[in-house]
Amino acid sequence: MERKGMNALVGAIEAGGTKFVCAVGTSPQDLTRTQFATGDNPDTLFSAVTNWFVEQQRLRGMLQAIGIGSFGPVDLDKGSPTYGYITSTPKAGWSNTNIHGAVKRVFPHIPVAIDTDVNGAALGEYYWGNAVGLHDFVYITIGTGIGAGGMAGGQLLHGLVHPEMGHILLPRIPGDTFAGVCPFHGGCWEGLCSGPALLARSGMSAELLPAEHEAWEMETQYIASAIATIVCVLSPRRVIIGGSVRKGGQLGSDRFFQMIREKVQLVLHEYIVSPALHEEIGGYIVPPLLGDDAGVCGAIALAQQAAA
Repeated sequence: MERKGMNALVGAIEAGGTKFVCAVGTSPQDLTRTQFATGDNPDTLFSAVTNWFVEQQRLRGMLQAIGIGSFGPVDLDKGSPTYGYITSTPKAGWSNTNIHGAVKRVFPHIPVAIDTDVNGAALGEYYWGNAVGLHDFVYITIGTGIGAGGMAGGQLLHGLVHPEMGHILLPRIPGDTFAGVCPFHGGCWEGLCSGPALLARSGMSAELLPAEHEAWEMETQYIASAIATIVCVLSPRRVIIGGSVRKGGQLGSDRFFQMIREKVQLVLHEYIVSPALHEEIGGYIVPPLLGDDAGVCGAIALAQQAAA
């Protein structure tokens, strides 16, 4: 996927369930940024966000486009009357919110592009991170929620709506009676492994969870089961895991990834024959090279494509 308009000055919004990260710039090395708490009042938030972009235009020059990578589900069908709306989200106050329209109303004369936050992060990693040179990969975020996006054949994953891999149902670990926190499915992947799920299961946030806590064993086992499913269905050439939980709390990121890699191998049980899943698995399941900036950098790329 060619990145046209690569030098264009654009705006970017990484719209997450906890915070909106906003930036103006041309690349990861050229970002003026701020953030706002998401809260439960979209009107108040969008007023603050768009006012910030108006001020940045005064300071840095006219924006050529704005890109939005949003939590979802999001209606991405341009022929739909609710195009650009967040639809049936569990996020309080955000169901049926016209996120695209809220930005477009203030900036009617420039393109406003929108995709899922995980597709946005995937695009950032594709141009500047751990997916450079790859046309088939998956980007997973594990934080306030769980989502996954990526590419197949060099195209961002879309379809009927967009992938909702975070809500796949997983085989339960014997003896695990935790109901899960997803208001739609209870014990789906997000319901069992998101940051709020870890908190509900253990009584501690992921950042504070001790390395020896049994919740890490369950967390990494469920993540491994989900990744094995994705490998079987999409056959990605790399799996990138972002989001706050991937830092592993007191366990640490290195051990967190090691546990997941080992358990993916056990779940797949040598069925899929590839060096990537055996001796090279350390380079197959990886954190984002862009770190916490993957999403906002992807929104920059979305905007630059729209500006071309």
